[in-house]
Amino acid sequence: MTPHPKRKHSKGRRDRRRSQDALSAVGTIACSNCGNKRLPHTVCPTCGYYKGREVVQVKKEKKSSE
Repeated sequence: MTPHPKRKHSKGRRDRRRSQDALSAVGTIACSNCGNKRLPHTVCPTCGYYKGREVVQVKKEKKSSE
């Protein structure tokens, strides 16, 4: 036999648990410079461009052939 709840959960507790069900996925757009996905109204983390101009210089990592 499985255990049963001793007391009823309140409506507020039930609704607080269900509040996460209505969340939607974060909308992303393609960067106009490099084409990678990024959040709208933010600088692209891969290339550093925003609205067609470079705002932040991004350091490129060198691949080591070891």
